[in-house]
Amino acid sequence: MKRIAVLGSTGSIGRQTLEVIDSLGPEYRVVALTAGSNCEMLAEQVKRFKPEMAALSDLEAAKRLSEMISSEDCLVKAGQEGQLAAATWKNAELVVMAQVGFSGFEPLVAALEEGKMIALSNKESLVIGGEILERLGLLDRERILPVDSEHSAIWQCLGSSGSVKEINRIFLTASGGPFYGWKKDQLEKVTPEMALKHPNWQMGKKITIDSATMMNKGLEVIEAKWLFDINLEQIEVIIHQQSVIHSMVEYIDGSIIAQLGRPDMKLPIQYALTYPERKASRVEKYNPFGQSLNLDKPDRDNFPCLELAYSAARSGGTMPAVLSAVNEVAVENFLSGSIKFTQIPLVIDRVIQSHAIIESPGIDDIIKVDGWSRLKAAEVIDDLTGRVI
Repeated sequence: MKRIAVLGSTGSIGRQTLEVIDSLGPEYRVVALTAGSNCEMLAEQVKRFKPEMAALSDLEAAKRLSEMISSEDCLVKAGQEGQLAAATWKNAELVVMAQVGFSGFEPLVAALEEGKMIALSNKESLVIGGEILERLGLLDRERILPVDSEHSAIWQCLGSSGSVKEINRIFLTASGGPFYGWKKDQLEKVTPEMALKHPNWQMGKKITIDSATMMNKGLEVIEAKWLFDINLEQIEVIIHQQSVIHSMVEYIDGSIIAQLGRPDMKLPIQYALTYPERKASRVEKYNPFGQSLNLDKPDRDNFPCLELAYSAARSGGTMPAVLSAVNEVAVENFLSGSIKFTQIPLVIDRVIQSHAIIESPGIDDIIKVDGWSRLKAAEVIDDLTGRVI
């Protein structure tokens, strides 16, 4: 039996993870679940999967959860202490990191320190802390199993290689989002409702907006650098609208190996859960007959978030943490109608330009910079919009 903790179980990836676990049968058991504040959904999940513990970041929501599942044999914890308890839960062999944003960083550190196997969906953790984890000797790539479809594809393609020295390039595919081919004057009129209509994937709000701005791909570039121990210059983003080729690896002899499949997150989730085995899944199989697959270069002029991510990665230190934090704030403000779609990269760029990089940062530095970045982003947004708080 494989015992699994799912952090962020009420989000899109968390819910799909539980669906996959349900489909795999009794040899896969949930022992811990966490969420932010959604006590109603977490209570339903506790009653269905019977975990040993559950946690909510929100203290009041955790109290309500205790009342809602009082008949269950389940320990309830609250706040960051609860998230860390789930990440290091004694009976969990595999920890699925499905949180969004900075919230996943400290639990990832704790789980790695505890020697857990990690199924990683929270890309921001490696974006902000990959450099630190490597310096501390915690970036054990044998224990971090990628869940993002692109990184799972690369991981699978690398199965034929014994060394990163054999890799020439990684092609990280991007769908282009709902606005592929659009120019800046068109993007000025984008609404949150428009940006949330991804053509291929069903995802959470934050990642869907990131896909539309191309920031998601920028964050994935940084994640790939740390996951696969490869130079930034060897990672090339390529637009593939059909989202069938999930990524490709080009080797030094000129061979290119790609991983294909339907755009369904349950496939990479299941592979991370069952690794090193493959098991039959309920996902509809991809039919290659009569299909056209197109590849193109990204438009960095009209979608500048991609280049901002590359630039932050080149700068290193605390700059990727600034990028990630400011992007979270900018996306929240776009979704609430406070700023335009085209102002997301503008806010990020202005904060980045004002940041004094801390070289070789520690975990405390990252936490402080995250807080500074969010305050600075709010100031920039106030200046852009004339908003008075």
